[in-house]
Amino acid sequence: MANPIPMPSSAEQSAPAAANVAVECGWGRLIFGQTFRDPADLVDLLLQEQPGRRDVAFYVAEPHVVLALAPTELFLDPSHAYRLDLRGFDAAAGAPQGFRVRPVTGSADIAEINRICRARHMVQIDPAFAWPPREDGVLTYLVAEDSQTGAILGAATGIDHVAAFGDSENASSLWSLAVDPQTPHPGVGEGLVRALAGHFRARGREVMDLSVMHDNAQAIALYEKLGFVRLPVFTIKTKNSFNEKLYIGPSPDGALNPYAQIITNEARRRGITVEVVDEPTSLFRLSHGGRSFVCRESLSSATSAAAMTICDDKALTRRLLAGAGLRVPDQGVATDEAAARAFLKKHGAVVVKPARGEQGRGIAVNLTTPEEVSAAVAEAKRVCDTVLLEEFVEGEDLRVIVIDFKVVAAAIRRPAQVVGTGRHSVRELIERQSRRRAAATGGESRIPLDDETRRCVERAGHSLDDVPAAGATLLVRRTANLHTGGTIHDVTDAIHPELVAASVKAARVIDIPVVGLDLMVPDIRGPEHWFIEANERPGLANHEPQPTAERFVDMLFPQTIAAARVRRH
Repeated sequence: MANPIPMPSSAEQSAPAAANVAVECGWGRLIFGQTFRDPADLVDLLLQEQPGRRDVAFYVAEPHVVLALAPTELFLDPSHAYRLDLRGFDAAAGAPQGFRVRPVTGSADIAEINRICRARHMVQIDPAFAWPPREDGVLTYLVAEDSQTGAILGAATGIDHVAAFGDSENASSLWSLAVDPQTPHPGVGEGLVRALAGHFRARGREVMDLSVMHDNAQAIALYEKLGFVRLPVFTIKTKNSFNEKLYIGPSPDGALNPYAQIITNEARRRGITVEVVDEPTSLFRLSHGGRSFVCRESLSSATSAAAMTICDDKALTRRLLAGAGLRVPDQGVATDEAAARAFLKKHGAVVVKPARGEQGRGIAVNLTTPEEVSAAVAEAKRVCDTVLLEEFVEGEDLRVIVIDFKVVAAAIRRPAQVVGTGRHSVRELIERQSRRRAAATGGESRIPLDDETRRCVERAGHSLDDVPAAGATLLVRRTANLHTGGTIHDVTDAIHPELVAASVKAARVIDIPVVGLDLMVPDIRGPEHWFIEANERPGLANHEPQPTAERFVDMLFPQTIAAARVRRH
């Protein structure tokens, strides 16, 4: 019979091993509520939170008493506490596939942890605090590393309560579990939790606790699957700007998609009025100080109809950019079979795309046979009657965001791929990866099981029913569009100055205040490039942590810039 899970008893809470304990974690202090006899002392410590820090009071058994002492400064965090009994836990079950979990080995690992935390809107660790590591054994940092590429896929922080304050419960806790939203591997979060549990069990700890937001259904499902059970304690935090979304109540913006909400959230932070005009299309109005703009995501009434027309017609976009001396691929119209064959013969490999369309629909890339071109043209005509043939150029797919004629963000977009497990078919791998992409993007990114996916899989020598070997990587789309399962990787600080200058020039040619420019580049650190198309409604949420929403609202409401800077700091 399994041992019952130890729970904090009233005796333990009345006689802690140490008094008024707070552990510095690099992002703020973890305050152990069970070590405070007087709630006033706990409140005083929380109110000493320093600017830019994010203190957390955990194990608070009587939150109503604490909050009564400072109701305007503190709030009850909407999170659940969970506990895992380590004494019977099998940490080795479900061994990771395609990645390994290891301790942090240097400052580069800390930088990668912070990159993932930014992508997940989580508080970052102070690099100077985290490395070199402390010698007291209180903190443990683990990372999940791709077995082939060495890329960091996720991270977890653990706290040893015995090392911290001689905890009589012989406990430990898990904090800052974060998985890169772009990872192709399943089970990264589970692998990190199991590894940390094994680490603490080897130290002789009996339990591992954690705190998770009440609405994080995906994480809660994982924890309950592993055997965690609810713990009757609570979390209290200060009302700072980072925590604001947790205590100001539900957004009045309706069911807007993530691309609209990133903008309306920034607007509300500045006191700008938000009115939802139409939920299904994420149409909203922003008003402040006599200025008013209707927006559909990042497309606002500040963008002219002429600029929209230019972006909507890919052939027109190309002609105008070419006329301005910007480099673009050769292009033609698929008027008939003969024209398509002649264009293919001239270039050897082509791209087929509808003249009008968005989100990657109807686009087929790197076609090398007349049969492939003919099938792709028929598919593209379902989107638009006019179908373009474009010279295929090798390189990486670069998206550049230009707002108010300044480059704000740049990212490499990579096509969807899956990693074999040795047990699942290609179809199953695609479905699993598609679910992960949808979860990471609020439902905006999925891999379609269509003719283009089937063609890419077959070109790689597989069928959808084949079972790839464990660790084998398979490209399942050629286009890198986010909506068809592609991933996006920030390179804002790395792109060549000529790419920046060319992107600004392209925005001025179109005369558009907000635009997402798609380029093909052999190397982001070099000047060579080809402009592919322009998007009048780029997804700003895809480029966090770059300040795309901030710059968008700056452009529309420049009178709020100073106030926004003060609030953010």
